[in-house]
Amino acid sequence: MWLIISLLVLSFLIFFHELGHFLIARLFGVRVEVFSIGFGKKLIRKTIGNTEYAISAIPLGGYVKMKGQDDLNPILKNSDDDSFNTKAPWKKICILFAGSGANILLAFLLYIIIGLIGINSVLPIIGETLENSPARNAGLIAGDKIIKIDSKDIKTWKNIVEKISQKQNSINIKYERNGNIFQTTITPEIKDSKNIFGEDVKQSFIGIKASGEVGIVKYSFSEIIPFAFNETLYAGKLILLGVQKLITGILPTSELGGPIAIVQIISSATDSGMVALFGITALISINLGILNLFPIPALDGGHIIFSLYEWITKKALDENIIYKLTLFGWALLLALMALGIYNDISRITTKTPLP
Repeated sequence: MWLIISLLVLSFLIFFHELGHFLIARLFGVRVEVFSIGFGKKLIRKTIGNTEYAISAIPLGGYVKMKGQDDLNPILKNSDDDSFNTKAPWKKICILFAGSGANILLAFLLYIIIGLIGINSVLPIIGETLENSPARNAGLIAGDKIIKIDSKDIKTWKNIVEKISQKQNSINIKYERNGNIFQTTITPEIKDSKNIFGEDVKQSFIGIKASGEVGIVKYSFSEIIPFAFNETLYAGKLILLGVQKLITGILPTSELGGPIAIVQIISSATDSGMVALFGITALISINLGILNLFPIPALDGGHIIFSLYEWITKKALDENIIYKLTLFGWALLLALMALGIYNDISRITTKTPLP
């Protein structure tokens, strides 16, 4: 069952990506010749207008085939008015960006649903204050529930960490104790620490530990949009930082996961309930959206670079250069995919947990 759910999630994310391309292409008058759910042999097909809609045999996402644009033949040209390659560069960029934009929008909507349903989170209740710490000196004790930091509402322990870790000046903390509300001002201490990538960093501390109490945290209609926006932004930053650390060698390439790892992650989320499944789906959707914008010729980001060049220079890039760059892009993607699958198999055979 978990395998079916994993395939459905991946298919839905890729389908949503292609739907973004489809809608903006039609908006700008580009003829979409085929819109397929799945790949391979077409099992069901129906032509409506100028587009053939199909359900294909391999249920792994889908694709759109626009007139005058073909990833397998990057030098394909068509001079008709409804062709992709005759559109203004800025329109091409919008069409190319729409797939990733759809994935990021989907993640944003999923986070809205998650926030309204409620999330199992560590509550902002102090379990211990460290000796001679700013928190203990300010009068905070175990059992205090922090409700505001510098006028920002605090709902989870994660909110506390985010607000305090980068602060270097004094902060105002409002907290609840035995049903009464108090507030205090604390100046954090700067100490050596490690970030999520294992790097040595300087972080601010006030000397408190979480009680570990977990509860369902929900967000009101007035809070849900900022929550969804911040979660989407945080996930995007995390993905970009992860890629940066891989490129600079801070993270080993063994951390790179492939399709097997994705299926395993979705499976684990499925076992943890609907909210966890929505959360991992949102994260993978953002991942798919951002990585597709990387300037690799075989990806949307590479084609956006080609269109930007055309927009700036007023002339299209030489066809032979496009062809060679696209071949290089496919080779790079296949190499990365092979590395990801190799890492997945290595983790399975050595029973190494996912990072």
